[in-house]
Amino acid sequence: MAEDKIFADGFIFKKRETSPDWVIGNLSVKVDEAIAFIKNHEKNGWVNLNINQSQGGKYYVQLDTFVPKAKEAVAKEEEDDTPF
Repeated sequence: MAEDKIFADGFIFKKRETSPDWVIGNLSVKVDEAIAFIKNHEKNGWVNLNINQSQGGKYYVQLDTFVPKAKEAVAKEEEDDTPF
């Protein structure tokens, strides 16, 4: 089951078609909303955000909830997959 998207409050990304090729887009930050969002979602002092494009073509900023597996869990899975 896929996790629900968590949109990043206070962050707006816009791609401007008239910008030079080297400009990807603009990120606007509404300080009060962004600070509250960051404080609510930080882990170990970091908040990771993804800039995505909707099926309708609009861009949005989403919380990156990916958590890598611990090295021990990966090693255990590799052990379990051996054919011997």
